[in-house]
Amino acid sequence: MSADEFRGNWSFPTQMRFGAGRIAELARACKSVGMSRPLLVTDPGVAKLPMVQAAVTANEADGLPTAVFSDIKPNPVGQNIEDGLAAYRDGKHDGVIAFGGGSGLDAAKIIAFMAGQKRSVWEFEDRGDNWKAADPNGIAPIVAVPTTAGTGSEVGRAGVIVDETTHTKKIIFHPKMLPAIVISDPELTVGLPPHITAATGMDALAHCLEAYCAPGFHPMAEGIGVEGMRLVKNWLPTAVSDGKNLEARAAMLAAASMGATAFQKGLGAIHALSHPVGAVYDTHHGLTNAVVMPYVLAFNRPAIDGKLTRLAAWLDMPNPGFDAIMNWVMKLRKEIGIPHTLADLGVDTARLDELSQMAAEDPTASGNPVPVGAAELKTMFVAAIEGKLS
Repeated sequence: MSADEFRGNWSFPTQMRFGAGRIAELARACKSVGMSRPLLVTDPGVAKLPMVQAAVTANEADGLPTAVFSDIKPNPVGQNIEDGLAAYRDGKHDGVIAFGGGSGLDAAKIIAFMAGQKRSVWEFEDRGDNWKAADPNGIAPIVAVPTTAGTGSEVGRAGVIVDETTHTKKIIFHPKMLPAIVISDPELTVGLPPHITAATGMDALAHCLEAYCAPGFHPMAEGIGVEGMRLVKNWLPTAVSDGKNLEARAAMLAAASMGATAFQKGLGAIHALSHPVGAVYDTHHGLTNAVVMPYVLAFNRPAIDGKLTRLAAWLDMPNPGFDAIMNWVMKLRKEIGIPHTLADLGVDTARLDELSQMAAEDPTASGNPVPVGAAELKTMFVAAIEGKLS
């Protein structure tokens, strides 16, 4: 396929404008959802890139004055949201452009969600029906522009932030946090360094894989996850080795959105382990997912052996079976430079009991194919720290 063939307008799971050069439609998209004075929210690294200034300049030329807020950590914290809300209200903004990678998109969506709320953000953690306490009329419109191919937050109805008081990651959820329009332009991802391309790409794989393996009947999500994994298999190595390859960049951008669409079915222990590690050690989320992935697969083997045999056949692997998928994951990690253990990320056993309990309390743990508690998650943590797959 050529880059031009990776182009389309989709209405699933929201309005999506996909293809090279589509960033030119940003002002029109903002106006179509009622924005006249948007706040562009991104992280400090992306804020310094020419594409942000280009977007702001283009918006202003189209009669859409746009301010930028970028005081966001790689793992966003509650104070980042408070500061963003202050900027939103002080600037009398009426919508949010979520621009960047996972941290920027998540923080932007939560700022938009909180724009008209009277309660604390922590009261909307994704537990039970907490989301029903929100005032839906107080949620600002969102246009999302992903610049990495990993989290898929551009098509998600939640955002993840760290509660600084407990050093735990919290998922904030509301159906209206789903951006009204997504502009997915692979040209915006071309400058992504190889190691970030690798880590974010493995995040997309983790989403597709865990959604596929999660228990329950949701064939639509499983089908999306399978095709997302095929795109990762075919294109992630190229995206890492040749960052200017627009076909590879487009395929990975699509795979990222597919992963976040698929995980409506559920996630599992990969994310349950990764969330507390990210909160405590401030590690990159996608990279942490990539490191723990094979250890979780090995633990879950009794429950997913048959599913991975089918997956290996669908991905056109020789001798389809669990081992084919495991060998592919291990080979892919080595090829794109993913560390083998959590110890390589600076994680040791000093806080193992605390991490295991945090993982057990993470909402994603309930979606694991094998039921897990702190003891089972501790077993996986030890394996991932020591590098033992047997």
